Amino acid sequence: MEKSATAGMHWTSSRKQDRRVLAAASLSYVVVILDTSIVNVALERIAGALATDIAGLQWVVNAYILSLASLLLTGGALADRFGARNIYLAGLAVFTLASAWCGLAGNLGTLIAARVLQGGGAALLLPASLALIKQAFPEARARAAAIGIWAGCGGAAMAAGPLAGGILIHLFDWRSIFLANLPAGLLGLWLTWRIGGSRNPRQARPLDPGGQCAAILALAALIAALIEGPVRGWSSLPVLSGMALSIAAGAVFLQLQSGGAQAMLPLALFRNGAFSGAVLVSMVSALTFYGLVFVMSLYFQQVLAYSPLRTGLAFLPLTALVAAGSMLSHRLAVVFGARRLVIAALACYAIGFLGLLLSLSAASYWLLALPMPAIGFAAGLITPAATAALMAAIEPERAGVAAGVLNSARQTGAALGVALFGGLVAAVHPFQAGLHLVLWFSAALALAAALAWRRLLQPA
Repeated sequence: MEKSATAGMHWTSSRKQDRRVLAAASLSYVVVILDTSIVNVALERIAGALATDIAGLQWVVNAYILSLASLLLTGGALADRFGARNIYLAGLAVFTLASAWCGLAGNLGTLIAARVLQGGGAALLLPASLALIKQAFPEARARAAAIGIWAGCGGAAMAAGPLAGGILIHLFDWRSIFLANLPAGLLGLWLTWRIGGSRNPRQARPLDPGGQCAAILALAALIAALIEGPVRGWSSLPVLSGMALSIAAGAVFLQLQSGGAQAMLPLALFRNGAFSGAVLVSMVSALTFYGLVFVMSLYFQQVLAYSPLRTGLAFLPLTALVAAGSMLSHRLAVVFGARRLVIAALACYAIGFLGLLLSLSAASYWLLALPMPAIGFAAGLITPAATAALMAAIEPERAGVAAGVLNSARQTGAALGVALFGGLVAAVHPFQAGLHLVLWFSAALALAAALAWRRLLQPA
């Protein structure tokens, strides 16, 4: 009887700890996703307070995304080497402190530096949060349910980001969107501190410092050239130097990954059509979606003179449907298959972009809002379907690396979208003409990605 009672108490305690792990991991995912979108509604206020232009605003958004994209794979390797709990705590502490620094920044350079640090913290805690869930839920069905909750929290954060930012700025000012991370970060640290360390440590993956440095240089130089090109001129020495540095660093990165035993990106994975296709469509989806959110934020605030709160509300038809698409993606993939579902979603993307293009001339918000659900719903469908196709095609022992590559591709696509689309609207006048080019390019890219996905996942 005593043994049974003891076992019951132990089971209850274990369940409480599992719920604590899930709460901490989900909370971290919420703040990471929020900070990729919440800043957009503050762009006009930041520009006024820190006296900057579109290029400066691109750096404010991209400094975070670029740092996150560049360091995700290393963050996963560090979690394997030093323990998911330890790296999660370190990442969340860095993220929280960097958020406070963002909220106190007195000039543009300080804000950008703080955003880089914030992205570095996010890159540590994001893969560690998934590792914590895997440790806490070893049984496949329970783990799938836990990851579903974790992903659902991210979808909700994506939908709520612009509106939450608009409300905070309306009640306080633009600094509040960063300072609001402090209570969430402290709560996450408290929850995680009470979690025990892993009883079954995994074999540490090797680090790849050379590959990491080359990847950071290649991405940072490319983004810098894309952002500064419209400002300094595409033939200026700094922009040409940035392009050359990006190409050289990219070549070094590929060379290191092709021959190194400790490569952080096994190039052999790209021989698998499903893997290559999933990486491609995920990058294209993030590029067009986040790039569109950036330029539409500028359009709402600078052209239509919307307040941050009204801008957040204006995005609801777009962002709310992302969460709906994410929840329905698995069921639709079971019925139609991931191959057909992603093709249909990318076609829906293109229709939405062309619909926005037609609506712009009317300058009516309600006409602009009509195509937004198609874009948001398509974005929500693509990520889970592409991820499921990738995981089904990759051996279990390589699933962690494959997932890390996929997440890095998404963040890289987001950074490229902000840089490319921001550059287009900065270089082409009036603003609406640049926005027209953005929408034509987005539709063409979505259709090209659909053709590539169809070819790469050709049935045997």
